[in-house]
Amino acid sequence: MTFTASRAAGLDRLADFVPRSGAYAGLRNYDLPDHPHVSRLSPWLRHRLVTEEEVLTTVLDRYARSTVDKFVQEVVWRTYWKGWLEQRPSVWTKYNAGLRGAWDRVQTSSGLRDEWEAACRGDTGIACFDHWARELADTGYLHNHARMWFASIWIFTLRLPWELGADFFLRHLLDGDPASNTLGWRWVGGLQTRGKTYLARASNIARYTEGRFNPAGQLAQDAAPLDGPENPPRQPIAPSGVVRPGLRTGVLLTYEDCTPTHVAEAVTDPAAFARIEPDSTTAVLHISPAVQAFRTGALDDAVSRWPGGPAFSPLVTAAELVAWATESGLRQVVTATVPVGPMADLLAEARPMLDRHDIALVELRRDYDSLAWPWATAGFFKFRERIPQLLDTLDMRQMSLSL
Repeated sequence: MTFTASRAAGLDRLADFVPRSGAYAGLRNYDLPDHPHVSRLSPWLRHRLVTEEEVLTTVLDRYARSTVDKFVQEVVWRTYWKGWLEQRPSVWTKYNAGLRGAWDRVQTSSGLRDEWEAACRGDTGIACFDHWARELADTGYLHNHARMWFASIWIFTLRLPWELGADFFLRHLLDGDPASNTLGWRWVGGLQTRGKTYLARASNIARYTEGRFNPAGQLAQDAAPLDGPENPPRQPIAPSGVVRPGLRTGVLLTYEDCTPTHVAEAVTDPAAFARIEPDSTTAVLHISPAVQAFRTGALDDAVSRWPGGPAFSPLVTAAELVAWATESGLRQVVTATVPVGPMADLLAEARPMLDRHDIALVELRRDYDSLAWPWATAGFFKFRERIPQLLDTLDMRQMSLSL
């Protein structure tokens, strides 16, 4: 199972999956070697080497909506999570604060540290969990069903802090996404949908691994919701930025969007180009070399496809971004919208420094996100009611592009 960080590889994976997407609903829950029944497109979607819009329209070109409804929902879950967190960014802030607190406890409690280390290296004695821990470390990928089982066992059987588990995923998953990952772990623990938890059951694991694993007698039999505050009230999503004509403009590329054609179309005569290199750390620990390599490769691929083949200056910190912008004599820096997460935190740090130099930071949002994100006001089932409208809009966009 290989994941090559290029748009071409992502499109090849999509083309390979489309003929099998009609069977997705009946087979998607099976966690089998090499994961033949799921698309495994998530690393490319995460970095937008391939976009949600492209995946949806390609699959729906072959099958009726009713046939691929479950797959469509799975793609749109990612959109929903992002929209939900964009309207409640304090949840990300509180997760990071909780992670730092949990890490402090790991460093001061030898028992907790031993248990955490055993879980991370796959040495708990629970064969399925240990397999998934090693699979994640070795491949950068886990089946979605395995992610739910793993998180449930981490929280309710091993009784480890959920933030450390979310951090373990975020540091090792090639598709590690701040919204999907943080909110997914919160959902398993009963923080996201208040009082609703997910309990991993041995019979379910045995069924959907076709008997490879059966942790009978090893798993928690109840899943009491974790303690935590109510979800914060929604706040408005900031409008997409506007490129002002006639200003000296720089283009900024991040691993959050490696096919930003909307940026290339909006900036007609850029004076400078830069890319923010992947940072090696999350809140407290280093991300895996595989994740680093995939993100760097995705940026390399994006640069190679940029019209005209310009050179992109490599940046790492907010201070370097500001220095590049000022030294290039820029009046505005234009980038694809960066959703809530570490990269958005970096831009938030840079923004007031750029403001002091009278340099605007302009984030351009994709039409797909502008349409869908505001609908993520409550639970997914309410959002799901909007999927037909979203798909109809995609159909109309495809028709207009083909005329």
